Amino acid sequence: MQHFPIFLSLNQRPVLLVGGGETAARKLRPLAKAGAQVLVVAETVGPEIVEAASAGRITWQARPFTPADVPGQVLVVSAAEDDDVDRVVSKAAKAAGVPVNVVDRPSLSTFIMPALVDRSPILVAISSGGAAPILARNIRAFLESHLPAQLGALARFADSFRDAVKAVVGDAAARRRFWERFFDGPVATKVLAGETTRAREDMIGLLNRSAALAEATENQAGRVTLIGAGPGDPDLLTFRALRALQQADVVVYDQLVGPEIVDYARRDAERVFVGKAKGAHSASQAEINALLAEHALAGRRVARLKGGDPMVFGRGGEEMAYLAERHITVDVVPGITAATGCLAAAGIPLTHRDHAPMTTFIAGHGKDGEPQVDWPALARQNQSLVIYMGASVAHSLRDRLIGAGMAADMPVAVIENGTRSNQKVVTGELATLPALIRGHGFTGPTLIVVGAVARFARVTRPALLPALLPALLPALLPNVPVPVPVPVQPMLAEAV
Repeated sequence: MQHFPIFLSLNQRPVLLVGGGETAARKLRPLAKAGAQVLVVAETVGPEIVEAASAGRITWQARPFTPADVPGQVLVVSAAEDDDVDRVVSKAAKAAGVPVNVVDRPSLSTFIMPALVDRSPILVAISSGGAAPILARNIRAFLESHLPAQLGALARFADSFRDAVKAVVGDAAARRRFWERFFDGPVATKVLAGETTRAREDMIGLLNRSAALAEATENQAGRVTLIGAGPGDPDLLTFRALRALQQADVVVYDQLVGPEIVDYARRDAERVFVGKAKGAHSASQAEINALLAEHALAGRRVARLKGGDPMVFGRGGEEMAYLAERHITVDVVPGITAATGCLAAAGIPLTHRDHAPMTTFIAGHGKDGEPQVDWPALARQNQSLVIYMGASVAHSLRDRLIGAGMAADMPVAVIENGTRSNQKVVTGELATLPALIRGHGFTGPTLIVVGAVARFARVTRPALLPALLPALLPALLPNVPVPVPVPVQPMLAEAV
């Protein structure tokens, strides 16, 4: 974030505007609307500024800018459209410690004037940091067409009842739930439709109804929502997941959930990182279960964020059963699991009429080590295997599948950080799977695809043929001993 967004009160406060042309007039409009006491310094000005000065809404001094104009100002805006003047204004403002904006000159500015969507008192500010003002304007046009014209009226209506709601709904958490229901309910709909009188009557009735009041004020039991965050790309988060995340009081999240997704939570929500990265668990599953129950039983709404889908190798079923035993309500918001998201990002079809009429998802690790699966059935041709968390046990996977009858030259693809900007995809054959993974140094979340569909993969890094390196080393480096192949190790027990 290059600029810190802030809304500044300018009502009856002094602001200096340097310049008198059309650009200056455009900057004057929002400043005047905010109630600023604007001083315009320019030798000549356009008709809009002349009219504003004649009406007494601003002060215009027909002279050149001097650094003495800056002290005492809350803000300085330079729209002189003259590089020399703009630089002088910027230097003077910075020297005086006064925030300055030079139009279309981010390098000379200490603050940005964003594009605004005004539904006062609701304001939406859009800024590209000066990089793409037309894009910011397009976003503003989109929001203007989608936000109700009466949105400001709804905000003012709610503000008029804030004290009344606070008087009858004393608990802050219960009050937040009351307002969430209000803004999604029929009273708000009437306000947006312009039926303010009827809305006010309904609101008074809502506060007076004992049943509604009890619902709003009771110490409601908390609940846990298991949310699938998808394979990594924030754009793959579902609308339902976003709503659940923004309603949560507590967010419990894993290593595979990126910070850009966690940041969708309310700013006042408590955030609890529980790790669950292979080999570096910051919390055991039992501790996570107890944590979820503790917060829910305290009346909080808990968002349990998991990478992919919580019910696909995400231990969501275990958490749900634990919470159900304690009579805690659990909701599940499905997410795009790694198999569908990562394969799509890599250009690999899960199924294909000519190559794979069925697909099997496998966890590389079971509860007690090696997963209990039917290896001969998995080794049959004409299907796809998608293996989660299999990179560290690639030797065993290869040996099991080949031992069960799968061809050693079966195509494989390995996807690291699927759907993310740093996605890496490499391909090879089943026989060289361990060397393929070792040679490319995979360290992020990794998915293995085995089957003919792997040929469709869009490779992002060319294969380095690591299996050939032992044969090439004597010729390339005759004095370096050839590495001895490491014996295949049994699968290690690892929590999914």
